[in-house]
Amino acid sequence: MPASKPAQDFVPVSEVRSGVIILKEGGYRGVMMCSSLNFALKSEDEQRAIIGGFQNFLNTLDFTVQIVVHSRKTDIRPYLNLLNERLEHQNSELMRIQLREYINFIRTFIEGSDIMTKTFYVVVPYSTSSAVVSVKGAFSGIGKSASTAPAADQGFEEGKVQLEQRMALVAGGLASSGLRAIPLGTEEIIELLYRSFNLGEMDNPISFTA
Repeated sequence: MPASKPAQDFVPVSEVRSGVIILKEGGYRGVMMCSSLNFALKSEDEQRAIIGGFQNFLNTLDFTVQIVVHSRKTDIRPYLNLLNERLEHQNSELMRIQLREYINFIRTFIEGSDIMTKTFYVVVPYSTSSAVVSVKGAFSGIGKSASTAPAADQGFEEGKVQLEQRMALVAGGLASSGLRAIPLGTEEIIELLYRSFNLGEMDNPISFTA
């Protein structure tokens, strides 16, 4: 029976550096967290403006992007504990009755369904031949001459600048639809990747390969 491959072999990420995901294949990925809006509550004119702004945003792109919805179950117990604490310190009997009814409503509601929170991301790609050199350079400490490191660093910095320009274009395009997009830093990306590839902590894994 052949030996099973380690889990790292199935993860397409080589490393995360300066807020940039470096894939094993040599590509770069930037991740932006986006705000949301309730489209159904907008007026018809506002809905048309949002749709028009999003169409214009898509038409300005000459590269592909991923729009990712990250769904997670919400632990409501801390909120219930907070309500119970306020109930204990509540002097008004009327407020105590209302709080009890509200707590019972929340408990009944979560027994029949899961409470989900959704976070929205846009994954922006960039890939050149220099990106491949940069990925190799990340592991060039063994069996490589010292002269390869500056070339790898230069390739990464050039790729990072190009990626940042694309992310700025995406942020500006989304702003025309009333959405705000903020680039994630290194620690935030690492946390997101960890949750994405550990299915026990998340319902919808994320792919960064498109």
